[in-house]
Amino acid sequence: MAGPGTWSLPVATVIILLLPRSLEECGRISLPTPTVHLGDPITASCIISPNCSHLDPESQILWKLGTELQPGKRQRRLADGRQESTITLPHLDSPWVLLSCCLRWGNSLQILDQAELQAGYPPAAPHNLSCLMNLTTNSLICQWEPGPNNHLPTNFTLKSFKSRGYCQTQEDTVPDCVPNDGQNHCSIPRRHLQLYQNMGIWVQAENALGTSKSPQLCLVPMDVVKLEPPTLWALAPSPEVAAPQPGCLLLHWEPWKPSLYIEQKCELRHQPQLAEASWALMRCTRWPLPGQWSDWSPSLTLTTTQQAPIVTLDTWWRQRQLDPRMADVQLFWKPMPLDKYSGQIQGYLVRAPDQAEADPPLCNTTELSCTFHLPSETQEVVLMAYNTAGTSHPTPVVFLESRGPPLARLHTVARDPHSLWVGWEPPSPRPRGYVIEWGLGPPSPSGSNKSWKMEHNGSISGTLLQENIRPFQLYEITVTPLYQDTMGPSQHIYAYSQEMAPSHAPELHLKHIGKTWAQLEWVPQAPEPGKSPLSHYTVFWTNAQDRSFSTVLNASSHGLVLHGLEPASLYHVHLMASSKAGAANSTSLTLMTLALEESELHVLLGLFGFLLLFTCLCGAARFCCRPSRKNPLWPSVPDPAHSSLGSWVPTIMVEETFQLPSLRDSSMPPITKITVLEEEEKKPGPWESNDSSGTCGLPTLVQAYVLQGDPRAPSTQPQAPSITSDQVLYGKVLGSPTGPGPRHYLRCDSAQPLLGGLTPSPQFYENLWFQTSPLGTPEPLIPNQEDDCVFGPLLDFPLLQGLQVHGVEGLGGV
Repeated sequence: MAGPGTWSLPVATVIILLLPRSLEECGRISLPTPTVHLGDPITASCIISPNCSHLDPESQILWKLGTELQPGKRQRRLADGRQESTITLPHLDSPWVLLSCCLRWGNSLQILDQAELQAGYPPAAPHNLSCLMNLTTNSLICQWEPGPNNHLPTNFTLKSFKSRGYCQTQEDTVPDCVPNDGQNHCSIPRRHLQLYQNMGIWVQAENALGTSKSPQLCLVPMDVVKLEPPTLWALAPSPEVAAPQPGCLLLHWEPWKPSLYIEQKCELRHQPQLAEASWALMRCTRWPLPGQWSDWSPSLTLTTTQQAPIVTLDTWWRQRQLDPRMADVQLFWKPMPLDKYSGQIQGYLVRAPDQAEADPPLCNTTELSCTFHLPSETQEVVLMAYNTAGTSHPTPVVFLESRGPPLARLHTVARDPHSLWVGWEPPSPRPRGYVIEWGLGPPSPSGSNKSWKMEHNGSISGTLLQENIRPFQLYEITVTPLYQDTMGPSQHIYAYSQEMAPSHAPELHLKHIGKTWAQLEWVPQAPEPGKSPLSHYTVFWTNAQDRSFSTVLNASSHGLVLHGLEPASLYHVHLMASSKAGAANSTSLTLMTLALEESELHVLLGLFGFLLLFTCLCGAARFCCRPSRKNPLWPSVPDPAHSSLGSWVPTIMVEETFQLPSLRDSSMPPITKITVLEEEEKKPGPWESNDSSGTCGLPTLVQAYVLQGDPRAPSTQPQAPSITSDQVLYGKVLGSPTGPGPRHYLRCDSAQPLLGGLTPSPQFYENLWFQTSPLGTPEPLIPNQEDDCVFGPLLDFPLLQGLQVHGVEGLGGV
């Protein structure tokens, strides 16, 4: 079984080597087989001879695998007196291990014999077999890759044979080629080769666990010949050899001499390096017949002859009028090579268009800028690059006037801390290009260390500036459109590639303060170079209990009034100014609100006492008026007119019906209740009024009534809605006991109790209150229109339809 990091092979075994390290030949390890499979159990036995007189006949045999004692041993005495111990190892997972058979000798272990165990794999098949015919050693050299390490000694043998066909039949056997230990190549000498005859070649690998071989290779030795590199040198100028043209090299090479009889081709490789020397290499192969490329020849360092610069120059200028006849011109340029073989530039010349070669130029510099004076009428100069081989084509520089249309909507966007995107809207007509300048803005000097670039595409709407851009710096960017014969006015913009957070916030000041408010103010700071504009302010304040509050204001604010403060309290306030790049805090301001005056305290205490008293009264009223109380403070009188008696029909029981002695008529309906009321003459008290409006014009004659009727008769009147417990309504029955007219009732919507005496408990005869006129005749049954009363027949109340009055003769004097 293969462990981690091993190769999975079909068979794995273990070789056990015996090492005779015994003491007086007393013991020896024996194995059933010299090899075992890796991961399989292995059994070993150790036998102690009885001839060891100095040993205890009952000595115990111990086993060690490496440095560890092994359990699971079995020991017995054989018939010939020898002692045998057997151990079984379940598996071997190490490429190499030492097994020892031991006896205890005093306080130590004495080794009787040892066996070395090696684990490994069968050899893998070699691969990537290739052969080359080397004419220098006149031998066929073959090499291969042996495959993974199998942890066992492995022998490799290069085997071959000669064949007339395509290596299908074997004719002559070639002696085996055995490489040295550790080598993966072997050479077959010329005497065993047929240079133009097929040969079958393969590699065989063998160790104690098995044998494997590589795929067979069939080849003709001369088809795999590899030539030695040629010799390469440069020709020096001489009368016989013309000097090479500028930018060219004149080379010569010679093939390897032993291969002069072989037709071959060669390959030249070179790498030009601008501003440095060039290198060239050469190699050859057999051609047109098959062959192998030779190694590259040794490198050769050469330098081409100088060539005039082949460049185009982008130019830009700044012009300043010194006086009416002379102008100061600062000219800038950038070389753009047109050919990779362009000669190295050594300097630049600036001349007037009609200036002679002998006259000194306006500028001769190795820099990319030049400042010179020029007459005002001169509007053109010529710029050239030069080296020892000559000058480049002249580049005319025309100082154009600004008469073209300007750009629109110039804007910038910071891409990262080291780049800026500049955008614009192309004007109409479209320019032929743009010039972009940028440099440090104020307070840096104008025009100092400015960078510039030219965009030749007039249809673009922006460009990325990546040269000389640093974070936290203000840059002034100028864009000028270029037209065919003129240019447009320059447009300016200022921008940062990355801005810093404000260094500090404005200082807070206390302007006014009251008992529950405080007015704060601050002076906004002027914009700082390299700092991001403020986006908002945040005011924080904390009271003495460490409760914090905050509010956000816009960047144009310069003051704030804090409301809802507690009188005579201490507050800590600070201001935070924030921008897109970060925030900064001001110093903390500590303030204390004003205390309340004595009169204000009295008013507050009075209001508090009034609220407390009102709360207590409401609680007492709620307690006394709860419906669950058994003994209310005043009686609760129901309103018959608003009760359910109008539709209620009770169950008639036999024993509840009785007849009055004076009522003999069998056709009379049963009497359910008799009530006789008497009214004593009373004088109105000082609290009573003679105004009869409270009674709605009721008659003063006191009558006795008998309520009769059939309770089982259904009522046709609709049921009146129930009333709440906080309003008691009542009704009175009107009519003369002897009068022929129908009787009526009067109901008034009054919240007063039915009984109107001074005592909380009325007398038994004060259930109804009637009044009569001074003449003893009933007053008209018309209610007072000013009172909220309802007048109607007794048909609305079925239970009152049988109401009659009896015993009038006995009450005549009442």
